[in-house]
Amino acid sequence: MKTARFEVLSQEEIETIHSTSMEILAEVGILVKYQKARQIFRDAGAIVDDQNMTVKIPEKLVRWAVDQAPKKFSLYGFDGKFKLEIGRDQSSPIYAGLGTPTRIIDLIDGSVRATTKKDMIEHIILINACNHIHNSQMDVWPNDIPMTTIHAEAIWAWVHNSNKPYGMGCYGYLPTWDMMRMMSLAVGGKEELQKRPRFFGICSVVSPLQMDQAQAEGLLICAEYGQPVTCAPEGIAGMTAPVTLAGLIAQENASILAHITLAQIFRPGTPILYGTVSTTANMRYGTVTLGSVETGLITAASAQMARYYGLPIRSVGGTTESKREDIQAGFERMGTLLPAVLAGVNLITCGGTLDSTMIESHALLMLDDEICGAASRMARGIEVTQETLALDLIKRVGYSGSYIAEMETSKLYRKESFMPKLFSQEPYETWENEGSKLAIDRAREKAISILAKHTPREVDHALAMELESFKDHVATRSIEDFYSLENEENQDFSIL
Repeated sequence: MKTARFEVLSQEEIETIHSTSMEILAEVGILVKYQKARQIFRDAGAIVDDQNMTVKIPEKLVRWAVDQAPKKFSLYGFDGKFKLEIGRDQSSPIYAGLGTPTRIIDLIDGSVRATTKKDMIEHIILINACNHIHNSQMDVWPNDIPMTTIHAEAIWAWVHNSNKPYGMGCYGYLPTWDMMRMMSLAVGGKEELQKRPRFFGICSVVSPLQMDQAQAEGLLICAEYGQPVTCAPEGIAGMTAPVTLAGLIAQENASILAHITLAQIFRPGTPILYGTVSTTANMRYGTVTLGSVETGLITAASAQMARYYGLPIRSVGGTTESKREDIQAGFERMGTLLPAVLAGVNLITCGGTLDSTMIESHALLMLDDEICGAASRMARGIEVTQETLALDLIKRVGYSGSYIAEMETSKLYRKESFMPKLFSQEPYETWENEGSKLAIDRAREKAISILAKHTPREVDHALAMELESFKDHVATRSIEDFYSLENEENQDFSIL
């Protein structure tokens, strides 16, 4: 049978959390500084206080919105042939990178340095070569190019170097619109992008109980283009959320549902994922501890809440506070990855990161690719059929034979056993004779080899010129131009 779900809440507790969240939304509400979003809520029947910029949402409206959201949808790669199914009856989790690391462990000399545009491109290339990690999501934040051009450079790099889906944050009206226009150009138009989504949006839900204007703008634009979006808070127990995990989950559930409701009012049927990046705090330093065991518990509980609403979920997994690829990194990443996998999370992020996702390691990304494969094998469980019971084979081999030369062994061993390529399973003498390489050494060599052999995609010349022109246009903007469309008076959703 398939491995049983890891569940940390009873049905009664799920319903109690739901009712508490509904009370929060109806009586406390959510702070919404973005006037357009408040008007969308008002038109749908929510109680809006413009003076205090709050919105109170009745349960009836939340339930309606949840019903509009697709229970399953597909996410495509550049050419429209690579396809990921997300939602109910999903056979295996989808894994991705994430975080916006501003530092990286150099592949060559092992030093920790500031990330660059080159690192961002290399990360996209490496994820494209992974067997088990299916999606990159602006996983490296370059320090050597202007903040105002990063989104355009990232889409450009994706077009030239990946056939897997790509994702970025909801960075505001203009950057998100830029990304949608570039994506549309790259795949053959807005209609094609809507038909086969290639982009995965990340709408950060601000805690406690707030809706950020830039994130809401990006959410609406992604919805207009039909691109899947996850509504993901990073509540911090004891700092931006109650210190009790139950209180945190109730608060964050209310915030997530408020954002889902906005998206569905604006464009019913928008593909949406329930999300969580919530965790605990290191009270001594006032920092997050994404590698804590409680992160795994919050993730598992969030997966149960998502299933309660019939929604797919995206969460973190494989997170760690370690600053190097050491035993702490291994222990903590399994402590956050396995709960996500076994709880049934649909999309799990954070491959290749350290230090609460703030340090990137290309070598660790290669290891994480294998770790994700192993975790999926564990979740698949044990298949019991007449073939796998192998009764006829057992009778035939009997008391003293060997199974190694049997046809059934040759046929099924690759399916039954996960076979890592970077982790050492050979005898000690063989390992020693082959250079005494640790898993991280092999991973580093693999990353270097992939990058050395990579050839960028040959993009149609006319398309390449059009994308180049758009990217150059973005680069000519001043910082004032960049922020001008954050002024609601300058926004025109009718031209999207």
